[in-house]
Amino acid sequence: MDMTSNDIYSTTVGVVGAGSFGCAVANILAENVSVLLYARSQEVVDQMRQEQKARDIALHKNVQGTGDLELMASSCNVIFPVVPSASFRSMISNLAPFLKPYHILIHGTKGFEVQLNGKSLDQSKTLQRSQVYTMSELIRHESSAVRVGCLAGPNLAREINEHQPAATVVASHFDEVIKLGQKLLKSDRFGVFGNNDLIGVELCGVLKNIIAIGAGAINGLGYGENTKALLISRGMVEMIYLGKALGGNVEAFLGLAGVGDLVATCSSSLSRNYTLGYRLAGNESLTEILGSMEEVAEGVNTIKIAKKLADNYRVRAPITNTLYDVLFDDLSLEEGLQQLMKYPFIQDIDFL
Repeated sequence: MDMTSNDIYSTTVGVVGAGSFGCAVANILAENVSVLLYARSQEVVDQMRQEQKARDIALHKNVQGTGDLELMASSCNVIFPVVPSASFRSMISNLAPFLKPYHILIHGTKGFEVQLNGKSLDQSKTLQRSQVYTMSELIRHESSAVRVGCLAGPNLAREINEHQPAATVVASHFDEVIKLGQKLLKSDRFGVFGNNDLIGVELCGVLKNIIAIGAGAINGLGYGENTKALLISRGMVEMIYLGKALGGNVEAFLGLAGVGDLVATCSSSLSRNYTLGYRLAGNESLTEILGSMEEVAEGVNTIKIAKKLADNYRVRAPITNTLYDVLFDDLSLEEGLQQLMKYPFIQDIDFL
């Protein structure tokens, strides 16, 4: 089966996950092909079929809802999984029996999954890279799919659904996956760049959520753009240190999936992680905030994982460490900011 031929355009493309970004991806794809959008909730599936909506998000006329993963796999040679990282392994495990080696999966999930052999994350003092999976690694581990990729970039779902100009990066070790992703997603208002550093691009999408929580907290405390620019620029350096330790290349962090996504996520109230930080500055507890959020703020779990990885690989990660202390060890945000300002930064750029 030649998956790079024009035959792909006569088939249907699948999207797993009818959250805000899953719907955004489905709507973008629907401008070029027919789309089968999977939702776990039968109520959401019924709404998609009856109202052409998923919750409050309008869906393109070429999007059809389903609750049947077997139907999706048999109907779609290309599938875009877009579910929270905490649900990703179970989703792939449920989808895997229906996948064949010819399937191409391009995920849109920005998170880590940890395997600890029965231990909890809180019980592990440090983490090794072999214990932490990116979503592309989970796909390869759990299924027969070989050609995998990811989406990353400044892709705030509401703006995409409002048809505002935007772009993304399709990353994969396989050029054919990148080219196919570009053909399926590209439109007059949505650009698609390619990158072969799959792990680096995935790490960009995961680690920037940590810095976004800090940016929201800084704005919530009433500080201005100088302070936030300081956090973003030092946050980028911290992301690069940790990203290199985990197998990514510097170049990925300097592109759209790195600095581009970081700027958007650190600047918008549409970002769940930014919003969480902003609300923390208003003296809401982490439990209260998470309990009231409709979708997952991936940065909270990422901070736990990144701190333990940084400790193991002796990576300088003062922002991650400070936010960990704020979220889990009762350090106040004001004390955390003072702590960061006293940190002995000397070199501006020392990673090239």
